[in-house]
Amino acid sequence: MRAIELDGVGGPEVMRWAQAPDPKPGHGEVLIDVVAAGVNRADLLQRQGLYAPPPGATTIMGLECSGVIAELGPGVRDWRVGDRVCALMSGGGYAERVAVPEGQLLPVPEDFDLGAAAGLPEVAATVWSNLVTTAGLRAGQLVLIHGGGSGIGTHAIQVARQRGARVAVTAGSDEKLRRCAELGAQVLINYREQDFVEMVRAESSGADIILDNMGAAYLARNIQALAPHGHLVVIGMQGGTTAELNLGALLVKWGNLHATNLRGRPATGKHSKAEVISEVRRQLWPLVTDGTIVPVIHAELPIAEAAEAHRLLDSSEAFGKVTLRVRD
Repeated sequence: MRAIELDGVGGPEVMRWAQAPDPKPGHGEVLIDVVAAGVNRADLLQRQGLYAPPPGATTIMGLECSGVIAELGPGVRDWRVGDRVCALMSGGGYAERVAVPEGQLLPVPEDFDLGAAAGLPEVAATVWSNLVTTAGLRAGQLVLIHGGGSGIGTHAIQVARQRGARVAVTAGSDEKLRRCAELGAQVLINYREQDFVEMVRAESSGADIILDNMGAAYLARNIQALAPHGHLVVIGMQGGTTAELNLGALLVKWGNLHATNLRGRPATGKHSKAEVISEVRRQLWPLVTDGTIVPVIHAELPIAEAAEAHRLLDSSEAFGKVTLRVRD
């Protein structure tokens, strides 16, 4: 098969579309003929040598894909060759074929575009596991979503609104905020011009849940913006990894601080990828397949232009997901 291989580490130029060994499905795995793959910031970090794959995972980038099942490994019972699926993975999506544990698959209906489906597994699993499972999202809460125009942000807005929450978002332009409002966001904060702490606290006693992609740079201000008994969930480190934590400020609010990642979860068992995908399929997927919650795709590029896709995601231009088309 062909896949995006890395010629060392560095900028987008180290990626090349080249021959790679064909994967074989192991016990409990299926082999997917990949139609499209989602591009995530974890891929950009891996390309730069800053985010190694989990032990035993392929070194090929790509944490999500869509396609058609081509082969079943031993022990697979619930899927058939020819099924249309999308998948959450530890790697391997930037390729013509990938082997995936069956517990990490989601079904794609016949009338649903497989290209768009490639941009769903990572955001759906991230948003559900963090907003709902970890932070206990419920109706009437105020949720602050940093990076509202990102793939995760555009999905999180829709999930939070469907569960009856009031949604605040930060973004770097008025145009992105306008599009966030179209998805259901109600409190719109241009982080270049406005103080999100002041904006959130003007709405209520603070945010009940904050979904944060910035990490260190926003830690102190996030705690200031947190409501009593609130949950700060850190899922990214675009603003750095190290900051001083004022435990006193967190303590007086009875605040909860969580830091999570999806890629490092085990395939099965407690807190596993399979557990997350099972909950997504049971509770969230009906809203996706009936069109209530929609994938937001900024651009789909051919897989051979993966370098340009990385440049696009790393810019401030994208609103929603960037995907790579592998085959028609």
